[in-house]
Amino acid sequence: MSLHTISVLVEDKPGVLTRVAGMFAARGYNIDSLAVGPTADDGLSRMTIVVHVERASLEQVTKQLNKLVNVIKIIEHEPGEAVERELMLVKVRAEGDARARVLEICDVFRARVLDVTHRSVVVEGTGTPDKLEALLELLRDFGVLELSRTGRIALGRGEKGIKDRSGRQKLAVAGAERWEGGSV
Repeated sequence: MSLHTISVLVEDKPGVLTRVAGMFAARGYNIDSLAVGPTADDGLSRMTIVVHVERASLEQVTKQLNKLVNVIKIIEHEPGEAVERELMLVKVRAEGDARARVLEICDVFRARVLDVTHRSVVVEGTGTPDKLEALLELLRDFGVLELSRTGRIALGRGEKGIKDRSGRQKLAVAGAERWEGGSV
């Protein structure tokens, strides 16, 4: 199995997230990361889904996803062909001398300190998942009190957007649906 990052352009309607996530759950695939948000176009949302599956299994799921009425387009981001980021908030125990060491680590990773109390520090880290894992590994030595991560978001490199890239796209034409483009 390998890690795959896909972007799914969908209509912004109730129940779409449930149906998309249900496609993966019905096949027994666990979604590692799922981030959903609005796009620059009113009425459309973008999902970034990260999943560990075989390529053939991913192709089966994307074929099923393409059958959903609310799915507009699906693209897979090949390694190195996308900019990927994640946000992490972590509350760390930081008393006495430990606080200065936590602040040094934050400085090295360009992480922001958002809150400081007598016993803890809340840190915001942004970057690639690997960078955040490295930051978290160092902060664990102090005692992680709480952790929250957004999940990965991704955009393809270059000037083309998801609507411009090759892939399978469903278009409404004179009341009927037709497919444009190649397979995912």
